[in-house]
Amino acid sequence: MMTSLHEFDVELFLSIHRGLANGFFDWLLPLVRNRYFWSPLYLFIIIFCFKEYKKNGWYIIGMLLLTFALGDLISARIIKPAVARVRPCNEVTLVNDIIHRVPCGSGYSFPSSHATNHFAIAVFLIMVFYPRWKPILPLALAWAFIISFAQIYVGVHYPIDTMAGALLGTAIGLFTGKIYRKLQPVR
Repeated sequence: MMTSLHEFDVELFLSIHRGLANGFFDWLLPLVRNRYFWSPLYLFIIIFCFKEYKKNGWYIIGMLLLTFALGDLISARIIKPAVARVRPCNEVTLVNDIIHRVPCGSGYSFPSSHATNHFAIAVFLIMVFYPRWKPILPLALAWAFIISFAQIYVGVHYPIDTMAGALLGTAIGLFTGKIYRKLQPVR
């Protein structure tokens, strides 16, 4: 069963990585997965939290940082070394199939830390802002999804890596979101 799951994962990876190849995605998706690309959004969130939520803004930002730290710790420091799955762009059997759109990196592949971190942040933000602003739900999930999809397209993660990262990140975001709601200071 594990062999057929791996084969399915590789086939799906290649259908995204090679099958969807086009000039627009080649330009856009490496940008989308770059952490600096989203800096204006992160700055906006920080300013918005402080402006709209005053002292509670510090609490939201602190919980957001905790959410990110948990996602990164669990995915990159605990699970990746334990599983030790080679990235598709470093996989010897795929050497002739990989289109090098970004540097591959030497780290492991499972789970995707990009997917984990961005889904954790998205779900946390949904739990914080959804009661006052309903559009956060589709926007935050689309944001996390496109970053995760970009990881497959550029060749640094298999689809199962990003799906596992999305599930892990969702669980972390729900966890920290519930903590936020339970411990939320009175406004």
